[in-house]
Amino acid sequence: MDPIGDALLKAMAPELGYRQRDGQPTVFGLWYSANVARDAEYEKAPWCDMFIAWAAAKAGVADYVGRFAWTPSHARWFTTHGAWSRTPEPGALVFFDWSGGGDIGGIDHVGVVESVDGGTIHTIEANVDGSRLKRKTRDESKVVGYGLPRKVRESLAGAPPAEGAPVPSGVTRIEVRPAPGPGAPALAFGTGPYGVPAETVPVAGLLAVLLVATFLLTRRRPRPGAGRHRRRGRRPDGVPEGGRAAGAG
Repeated sequence: MDPIGDALLKAMAPELGYRQRDGQPTVFGLWYSANVARDAEYEKAPWCDMFIAWAAAKAGVADYVGRFAWTPSHARWFTTHGAWSRTPEPGALVFFDWSGGGDIGGIDHVGVVESVDGGTIHTIEANVDGSRLKRKTRDESKVVGYGLPRKVRESLAGAPPAEGAPVPSGVTRIEVRPAPGPGAPALAFGTGPYGVPAETVPVAGLLAVLLVATFLLTRRRPRPGAGRHRRRGRRPDGVPEGGRAAGAG
């Protein structure tokens, strides 16, 4: 199992058996209200997704799992990271539409896949069967899709999708360049000292050498003697002052 999914499930398991009391806020709604939404309305709100946000924060993987209370928005977040799948795997978030539709906008519920057995998925889900947190066994008839935290990690790290993998609309492939070899200067790729693009640094150095050499040669050139004067009214190139050289625009 991917380490992210493993850490998430390990944070969830000790809470199995938790139940929301009628009309009372949940521990996870209180946490979400105070730490994410900053809104007391979430304290008693449906908590299947807020529990996952809480567990992800506890496991230190919230950047890859997400911090959501609204399940359709959570699913769309996975699509924007190229982390949406139709295939279950342990550690994936599983999104359900109880009407059996396949559209993200119709998603009603979310859990986390614990294991897969053929067409059967074993999950941990919050706010089910009388507002409880428990393990469930389900078929895939109501599943809209799966969010993959491991793919979010790849997206945030700048890794391109696997060859041939679909790229959701609005998501661009990110070019990854090789890291500098041993002994290379500790500069961000593409920049030189003081933010100058690295590609321009050798050219800039060459120009600086040429300018210094030109300056030194100019200093060494002998000055004209006191009795040598140019003819009045003409420039050194032979063009009358105030006039134009042939072909000048």
